[in-house]
Amino acid sequence: MKTKQKILSGVFLILFGVLPSHAQIGEHRDEFSIGVSGGYVMSNVAFVPKVNQGYHGGIIGGISLRYKSEKYFNTICSIVGEINYSQIGWKESILDTNNQPVINAKTGLAEKYSRTLNYIQVPVLAHLAWGKEYKGMQFFVNLGPQFGYLVSESTDMNFELSSRNTAARVNPIIAQDTMKVENKFDYGIAVGGGLEYSHPKIGHILLEARYYYGLANIYGSSKRDYFSKSNIGNIVIKATYLFDISKTKKSILKSK
Repeated sequence: MKTKQKILSGVFLILFGVLPSHAQIGEHRDEFSIGVSGGYVMSNVAFVPKVNQGYHGGIIGGISLRYKSEKYFNTICSIVGEINYSQIGWKESILDTNNQPVINAKTGLAEKYSRTLNYIQVPVLAHLAWGKEYKGMQFFVNLGPQFGYLVSESTDMNFELSSRNTAARVNPIIAQDTMKVENKFDYGIAVGGGLEYSHPKIGHILLEARYYYGLANIYGSSKRDYFSKSNIGNIVIKATYLFDISKTKKSILKSK
């Protein structure tokens, strides 16, 4: 737990300490943008004991906010906040010792199981960009904490739990199939990078790839609990459109 707190504290220092400390020596900006984003998220859950998985696929979308505070040498510094609806979870790889799908004796089909966890996620990210600020392309990176709350969950499987073929499975861990999420609050670290195209008449179009590493467990992790670890990880590919609500006064940008 102390390690998790140190990681999260370090990211907060980067987000709220390093950026503001440059404000007096960088070129001031005062720009606020708002927009929408959407994309695809691939996720899994790092269970210990291990559960063999592929990637669970789902959608992600929501509202994006950005405040640009300064340009420090060639680095354009902003803070990004989002409110997203995200379909994450896990999809089990149910295989036998020969790496072949396990067949259910009752249905005659390869057994399939996945769990969808619907979250409201709120990342708060330091946004650092390099390139054409007002007309053209930029490269950017995002880094910061992300918080989430589980609003619902659902299971998709093609067999009855009472008739599943556990004898043929190479991985005998099945406890997660009947366990509802115990800890609805989630938190972790998000990092991403991408490209942005800006135009004064169009706005801002961003394409980003982002990775999230959860620091919380969805199940209890004490010595009495079944899983000692059950944290979420996901990869997001998303597009964002932002339009400016307020812009830096032209008098401040005369030196550009």
